Amino acid sequence: MIKHIVLFKLADKAEGNSKAENALIMKQRLEALKGLIPEIVKIEVSINHVDAPAGNYDVMLDSEFKNLDDLQTYISHPEHLRVGEFIVKVRTERAAIDYEF
Repeated sequence: MIKHIVLFKLADKAEGNSKAENALIMKQRLEALKGLIPEIVKIEVSINHVDAPAGNYDVMLDSEFKNLDDLQTYISHPEHLRVGEFIVKVRTERAAIDYEF
């Protein structure tokens, strides 16, 4: 199994929305991919607590795949790319890790 974790820092304002609004949009759109991309074993998006330290990342994507091929299928899937188009417009930083467990 492959764990794919991505952290995002978001702009305070982007695409006409606040950071909090964009975090919710990201959560909804990413979690909706579960029903669209069969290679996803698990996908969960968490939003940083409003009172957490300011240096924290704002959104965490925690997902699982059977293998690296399935992860690559997810990454290049048109529905994932569509969601990614929005994320690129609202994020300021991204960090990721993929590991076997």
